[in-house]
Amino acid sequence: MSDERPEELPDLRASDADRERVVERLRDAVAEGRLDMDEFEERLEAAYKSRTYRELEPLTRDLPAAPGTAGPGAAAHAGAARPYGESWPGTEPWPARIGGAGTSSAAVAVMAGFQRKGHWTVPARFTAVAFWGGGQIDLREARFAEREVVINCVAVMGGIEIVVPPGVEVDVRGFGFMGAFDQRDSPGPAAPGAPRVVVTGLAFWGGVEVKVKAPRLPAAPPRKEL
Repeated sequence: MSDERPEELPDLRASDADRERVVERLRDAVAEGRLDMDEFEERLEAAYKSRTYRELEPLTRDLPAAPGTAGPGAAAHAGAARPYGESWPGTEPWPARIGGAGTSSAAVAVMAGFQRKGHWTVPARFTAVAFWGGGQIDLREARFAEREVVINCVAVMGGIEIVVPPGVEVDVRGFGFMGAFDQRDSPGPAAPGAPRVVVTGLAFWGGVEVKVKAPRLPAAPPRKEL
């Protein structure tokens, strides 16, 4: 990171690549044990909302700079090498996560619950039904059959939670009758190549909630005794 303080940095507009470099450095900091998950999620949200170098600079100011990072345009670190593993599910470039056959086309919970999470492929159209029950659709580690997918939710006296990672474009179109479709968090600016998730359907005495959470990172390997 440059030695320039935020007040000295020009109000130049940051690019998507600048934001992604900051996010990559934050991910590395979690893997290195420098940030906990609460700090990571807070800074991640701020990174995707940043518009200028002045806003990006404080997010990695207290982290060691990656080698070769300098100059006022280096508001993002180049990303230090990970101490273990090259990548993990949910952090691959978005274009690499588009394509393939859907794992399943529907999930139903009647006085029960369902989950779709981890490694799975979201089809072009997925239907979720919760009747006196609940369900969770977690897209953080998922692949997407197409660039745009539609999740049709029907919640009757029940609830459905949809978890998306930052950078995904979300379009909530559902109708609530004595119920609600609620998008509590902003996923930030759409990342290059990221999919578009359209959430539609009906909530009757129930609710459908969209949350934004960072991809889950693997636990660090135990430290070796000296």
